[in-house]
Amino acid sequence: MRFLSIILLFLLSVPVSAEMPTVHLKISGHALSAEVAYTQKNRTRGLMHRKSVAKNSGMLFVFPETSLHSMWMVNTNIPLSIAFLDESGMILNIVNMLPRTQTKHSAANAAKYALEMNLGWFKARKIKTGQHVSGLEKAPAAK
Repeated sequence: MRFLSIILLFLLSVPVSAEMPTVHLKISGHALSAEVAYTQKNRTRGLMHRKSVAKNSGMLFVFPETSLHSMWMVNTNIPLSIAFLDESGMILNIVNMLPRTQTKHSAANAAKYALEMNLGWFKARKIKTGQHVSGLEKAPAAK
């Protein structure tokens, strides 16, 4: 019985994000670390139910197809900014999103990726539409 209690305690202590790989990206000289949501399950969950995101960390969504993707903030407790990116990593648009809302936020053009960071992260670093994100080739392909 004690052995089962130890195993249960261990499993409960493993972070939800343990199954998501991390990739290191750069935008205009600014380094960041992003968990990669490349499966349907992880893209659907995203940053839901989290209480915070580290200062220079976020989540990179890798979509199986390039399309006019949209995101919303249902069950997400953290205010976020999202950058939609094309296949080459160029930022198409950046949108601010409020927590626990059902407002649909969409890519301005066909996007292959979306990068969520803490609210204002892009603005504070003067990162704008048209700039490129490097390091995307290290992310797993979408499943």
